[in-house]
Amino acid sequence: MLEYIYQTTGLLLLAFSLQSFLDKENPKRIGSGLFWLIYGMTFLFGAIIPHWVTGLMVLALTALAAGGFMGVGNYRTTTEEERKQTATVLKNKLFIPAAIVPVGTVAISQLTSLGALVGLGISSIASIAVALMITKSKPMHSLNEGRRLIDSIGWAAILSQFLAALGYLFNQAGVGDTVAQIVKMMIPENMLLVNVIAYCVGMTIFTVVMGNAFAAFAVITTGIGIPLLVLENGGNAAIIGVLGMLSGYCGTLMTPMAANFNVVPAALLELKNKHHVILMQVLPGLSILAFNIFVMYSFAF
Repeated sequence: MLEYIYQTTGLLLLAFSLQSFLDKENPKRIGSGLFWLIYGMTFLFGAIIPHWVTGLMVLALTALAAGGFMGVGNYRTTTEEERKQTATVLKNKLFIPAAIVPVGTVAISQLTSLGALVGLGISSIASIAVALMITKSKPMHSLNEGRRLIDSIGWAAILSQFLAALGYLFNQAGVGDTVAQIVKMMIPENMLLVNVIAYCVGMTIFTVVMGNAFAAFAVITTGIGIPLLVLENGGNAAIIGVLGMLSGYCGTLMTPMAANFNVVPAALLELKNKHHVILMQVLPGLSILAFNIFVMYSFAF
């Protein structure tokens, strides 16, 4: 079932690609079209094409993004005045499609064996159908708006997948073991508080660098959390793991590498400062980090 969701996503990206190629008002329509075409092919045929081919496709995506070959065009969408008029008429009904996605995802994942990703896909399709009924729009409108939004996000739309792969490579390369050796050299024995600080702050810093707390968790927990806190000091693995991941999320709040959380909202809201979201989250992130250190030191040992 999950493969069908991937294939549906791939078909949507191919539609965006075709629209981009045909958009003569986009001066970079070839680059944009190629980017979404290649990305869509990875969803459609990723299960059957050789891994080395997928690797070449990723390199092609990187070249298109880094070379500045992507741009925005004409999306045949409604004007700002038309959107305001529609919002005035529909009012809170506009929140119904948005609520369907999380509610449907949780319900399907908990009540069936399909899983969260399949639930997300099904809920997203249902949300589009409900949105079209509420707004009385044509399906083509949703396609145009989808392309407008994904072009606004640009290459950052696929950053989370790149970072997840990077975390896996770091772990396979033994970065966690190297981190553990460095920490042991720098921190004297029997200094539990310093070890806790090193783990929590390390999770935050690695997440800032990598943009993905899950990737950082594999590296820092392997290097510091398990050997120094759980095995050496007898800490509660559940508490350490949960607070360690939460410390990673503190880094997520403070980095542009977490593009889907910090850069994408700024682009969608058309903020003048693309880092405004991050600036507003630095103080809460540091406050939560300090709280995590206190709770872990006080209750995990």
